[in-house]
Amino acid sequence: MINFNGTIVTEDTNILTQNRGFLYGDAVFETIKIIDGRILFLEDHYFRLMSSMRVVRMEIPMNFTMEYMEEQILSTVKATNLIDASRVRITICRNDGGYYLPISNEVSFLIHVSPIDLPLYSFEKSSYEVDLFKDFYVTKQLLSSIKTTNRILNITASIFAHENGFDNCLLLNDSKNVVEAIQGNIFMVVGNKLITPPVSEGCLNGVMRKQVLSLAKKISTLEVVEEVISPFDLQKADEVFITNVIKGIQPITKYRKKEFKNAIASELLIKLNEFIMSN
Repeated sequence: MINFNGTIVTEDTNILTQNRGFLYGDAVFETIKIIDGRILFLEDHYFRLMSSMRVVRMEIPMNFTMEYMEEQILSTVKATNLIDASRVRITICRNDGGYYLPISNEVSFLIHVSPIDLPLYSFEKSSYEVDLFKDFYVTKQLLSSIKTTNRILNITASIFAHENGFDNCLLLNDSKNVVEAIQGNIFMVVGNKLITPPVSEGCLNGVMRKQVLSLAKKISTLEVVEEVISPFDLQKADEVFITNVIKGIQPITKYRKKEFKNAIASELLIKLNEFIMSN
């Protein structure tokens, strides 16, 4: 028997009682965008998901091919009638049993679909203010670059941002360098140079990060580099923007007393939508 919110019930009435994703954060996930029945950046999502499973020593079933995962995702999307535009989360957790040491490395998956308003990417907000989150730090290690369900740092930072009237916060690593935003990678423009932190700094190996880096390299006037960004560097930037696969590109307009433009972000947004429509 278990006590759930003051009511004594049998264990089998609550599927989370033994779920390792719930109990230990023993799960990895991908957030995917669907437009017109297509999974955007399917190959990138698939290989990152498989890589994440390998990193945490999950057993990858033989049937977990890219074609199988695509079929499972799209069949779920069609069942919810959200084929035109939707957000999909696929979570893979180790099967029930054990404590810190699992009984086995076999896995199960859960696919959840929710609606989104706009299929193509656009700037969500014209005013977007951020600050640094300094209560806790991202560690410079491989685990930080994958998407696990242990996101307590991001949750705490989100509450901090909300309580202080910010649209987002920038996260620091244990060397006190800027690595990413709460829910996306960070890019900075200084002159003709586009800079984003290397994955080795502890940032997420983002799918949209990869797309933006590829598109930016096609702008002949722009030098694209992966370099460490310190909080002091932000004060010298002309632009700063955040990327993730659901929102695309979100320019930051204000950091403390510094205000930013969005010329490069605007150009990249156009190229991103053109790329999506042509593929």
